[in-house]
Amino acid sequence: MISVKTTNKVKEIQVLFTDKNVTAWGGIKLMKDMIDSIGIKDFISKLDLPEKGSDRGYEPMQIIECFWTSIWIGAGRFSHSAYLRYDTVLQEIFGWKQAPSQSTYRRFFQKFSWKRNTEVFVPLQKWFIDNLKIKNVTIDFDSSVMTRYGEQEGSKVGYNSNKPGRASHHPLMAFIAETRMVANAWLRPGNTAALSNCKAFIDETFEILKDKKVGLVRADSGFYAHDFLNYLEQEKKTNYIIAVKMYPTIKQELRSKKEWTKLKDGIEITEFEYQSADWKHPRRMVAVRKNIEILTKATGKLLLFDEPVARYRYSLYVTNLDLPAEQLWISYKDRADAENRIKELKYDFGLDSFCLDKFWATEAALRTIMMGYNLMSLFRQIVLQSKSQATLSTLRFKCFALGSWITKHAGKTTLNISAIGEKRIWLDGLFDIVRQKDQRLAFSNA
Repeated sequence: MISVKTTNKVKEIQVLFTDKNVTAWGGIKLMKDMIDSIGIKDFISKLDLPEKGSDRGYEPMQIIECFWTSIWIGAGRFSHSAYLRYDTVLQEIFGWKQAPSQSTYRRFFQKFSWKRNTEVFVPLQKWFIDNLKIKNVTIDFDSSVMTRYGEQEGSKVGYNSNKPGRASHHPLMAFIAETRMVANAWLRPGNTAALSNCKAFIDETFEILKDKKVGLVRADSGFYAHDFLNYLEQEKKTNYIIAVKMYPTIKQELRSKKEWTKLKDGIEITEFEYQSADWKHPRRMVAVRKNIEILTKATGKLLLFDEPVARYRYSLYVTNLDLPAEQLWISYKDRADAENRIKELKYDFGLDSFCLDKFWATEAALRTIMMGYNLMSLFRQIVLQSKSQATLSTLRFKCFALGSWITKHAGKTTLNISAIGEKRIWLDGLFDIVRQKDQRLAFSNA
């Protein structure tokens, strides 16, 4: 046996406890200062929010601000939001005497009804839109499935690819592509088809956007229907690109096409006019096929038929635009960002986890989360001055997770943030930006 001696000793580190108040989230003051500068709190306070139940209760605006903050620092359900009650530094940063309990949030949202949701969130969405320095917008419509595990109102069994047979909600959402913001959102029962209530939802969305020019509507195949296309063409007089459902007649039409133009290795494109049996006129179709021998992870539908081996996956789009086919395809691919927004809302903002027994209460929580998401989008643009798609989880540890404590001397309160080197210089620059008063929402595509 060989014996090895070493002189390296592990230095024992003593553990001591302190009653000094510290926070792991000192950087959230950036969000606080931005919110104060854009004036949204004053606007929200004038809306028909549920009033506090007693003199000891919380002001409605504080409940909303605490709810947003809890999500920004990582809360994924109501039970997580109680963390703020133990972070006295964050409470002092925002000027809260105390943070609400999870039961306070639940009671607050339970006071919302369909009427109150409309009277609160439509004006609030419009406030965001009206303040944007932007004239022309592209709207991406999408729906999502939110799996439920309790007995919540509106939780029904419908299409659920991840959890077949499990009850769910099926919300409708509209995103502004240029700003990566939510324009509108409705909660719906889980057995609702993608197009159900769609016209009413789009009418409300266009009302929110009435001072902007909607240059293009994009949507996935769940919105592919003759009535919907007619609605966009005749009532909204709006350009659109909609993914097409691969019905058998459509597949046969694609299979018959012989002339394809190569875009790049493994990808070809063609276009044609097609008139379904219930259409009064033909519409333009743009098709893309991907060779799965070259692009092994290609997306799209297989045609098969009597083919012994499938070579291609197909995607098909209907449009009333006269742009080149390749440009239309590229434009539709950009719609995938809406799906990324939904993923971020679910994974980083807990969109599908803040669920309550009452349907309209759940919708109120969902739409409040959406407003917190829009504020984060503003933070990316106004404070970071970046068009990058950094997610909230990235921003938490890049900007917000900063060990901090408060000191008081000669009547002056100071937030001390632990940061060194280049990061200190960078953070100081961000605080200079948010100190500027009367910030205008900084998006522009004029």
